[in-house]
Amino acid sequence: MEKKPLVAILVGSSSDLSYVEAATKVLEEFEISYEVLVASAHRTPEKVRNYISQAEERGIKVIIAGAGLSAHLPGVCASLTTLPVIGVPLPAGPLNGFDALLSIVQMPRGIPVATVGIGNMANAAYLAISILALSLPEVQNKLKAYRKKLAET
Repeated sequence: MEKKPLVAILVGSSSDLSYVEAATKVLEEFEISYEVLVASAHRTPEKVRNYISQAEERGIKVIIAGAGLSAHLPGVCASLTTLPVIGVPLPAGPLNGFDALLSIVQMPRGIPVATVGIGNMANAAYLAISILALSLPEVQNKLKAYRKKLAET
């Protein structure tokens, strides 16, 4: 039987899927189960709403949402759940992700989105792992070993 996904990764367009691989590689290295969904806050809002509203009951613990331009997907996800949401501004458009970065970090009080650097899906995965490590000792041990190895190199 396959493990239930602990991390959900959402992007607004299939053209954004190329960024997802950096996160999935990290999650696989730590043996963290995940799932990926393409759903747009603007073009398929009901799909986003339905998915996020059922995420917690399906066992999801952390959501990573990547978006470019106006980058509303992370904020919409955060507005629909109390699960931690990590926003990844994707490099798109004439501002190459700077507009997305500003959009994601400027959330209203009470609806926070943790934000990583532009295009940095790998760091989003590491942050998700840090969050999971708070309640999963085996993940915490792997993270400590990884950090020790990182310091040694």
